[in-house]
Order: sequence, then structure tokens, then C-alpha cells
Amino acid sequence: MTGEDFQAGQVLLIDKPLTWTSFQAVNKLRWEIRQAFNIKKIKVGHAGTLDPLATGLLIICTGKMTKQINTFQGQDKEYTGTFVLGSTTPSYDLESEIDQTFPTEHISEAHIHNATQQFIGEINQFPPVFSALKKDGKRLYEYARAGEDVEIKSRKVSISTFEITKIDGLNIEFRVVCSKGTYIRSLAHDFGKALNSGAHLSVLRRTKIGDYDVKNAVSPEDFISSLSSE
Repeated sequence: MTGEDFQAGQVLLIDKPLTWTSFQAVNKLRWEIRQAFNIKKIKVGHAGTLDPLATGLLIICTGKMTKQINTFQGQDKEYTGTFVLGSTTPSYDLESEIDQTFPTEHISEAHIHNATQQFIGEINQFPPVFSALKKDGKRLYEYARAGEDVEIKSRKVSISTFEITKIDGLNIEFRVVCSKGTYIRSLAHDFGKALNSGAHLSVLRRTKIGDYDVKNAVSPEDFISSLSSE
């Protein structure tokens, strides 16, 4: 591929590593493309944020393909991961420490499988307070980290598939197919409540966006290596 190809527009499927922000991935690839082809300026953007503690498919668009970002963002997403039953965290995942513990002795495997049905279809969901959504010009996580209370409104999201793929003690592995705007961290939190207990997200991987599959994605390192061999 040439610099002109990237300017004309490419869709890059990147397997985002753990701890990287989506913003970091975009910045890294933009810099590497500019260096490889001596380009002063090029548009690069991603089609849907992944939290730093999540891995998986990140669609990155370059050049004129950045105009298609909204189209990609609107497509259904598939995720796999793990909920941990019996405890919650303020961020609903491992970004923050456990703040409460709950009984789990009453929860059977049948109970776990049956609880998924409550979340199939269109549901109202409250985004986590530790999220990048903006309220009054500030991101919600900025209020959360400052210890400030903020009112969060629920939003309608749609879940077409929610299946439990493995139960290993308190670790519940799942697969979810959902609409744009669905927070799997919030789903973990609400799932714990549905079981009259608590839960938080310990592992999350985005496996699909529309027809794009993480199986066809490459690591940032492999993408950068491919540039040097052009």
C-alpha cells in the first residue's frame, strides 16, 4: 500500500491490546503512517471506543474513509468476556477496587442462564459513571474521579443475543450481541442485581462489528511491521 492509498481511504482492522486506549491506537497508527510515507497530514479515526481494559476489534479509518465512521459505529457489536459474581466496583469493572460484596450461595446455574432472558430485546440501561460520555461539557469519569455526584439518564439499547458460555465458580463467561451504545459493564452490574447479588466485569473482548470479525484483525505491531515492508 502507498501513502496515496491511505489518503484515499482505508479500513484497518486492529486487535487492540489490553491497557491501550482507542485514542492511543489511532495516534500511534497515524504517526507510523505519516513516518512511513512522509505524509504531513492525514485523517485517522476509530469507529467505536474500546475501554483500556478491553481488547479486540477496533475499526480504524484513514483518509476519505473517515466519512464512513458513523456507519460503522451504528452497526451491532459482538462481545465475549467474564462477569465475576458476588462483588461490585464503582466503575463496574477492574478499573476500581471492589466496594461491596454480596451473597452468592442462592445462585444456581439454572438461575444464571434464566436471568439472561431479562435483558434480551430493547432495554433501558444506565451508562457507568466511569465512562467517557459528556455532561455539561465534562466527561462522566471526571466527575466520578473527583467524587462528585452526577445525575445520569438511562438510554434505550437493544440486546439480540446474551448467552452464558461457561460457569466456573463465580466467573461467568458470556457472549453478547448488542446495539450501538450498549455498555457491557452496565450489563454486568445489572446482571448481578437480577441474581439478587452483585457482579462486575473482569474480562471484555470485542469480537465483531457488523460483518467485521476480530479474526481478520492484526495487532498494532504487525500493522506497523507491514508498513516497513511496503
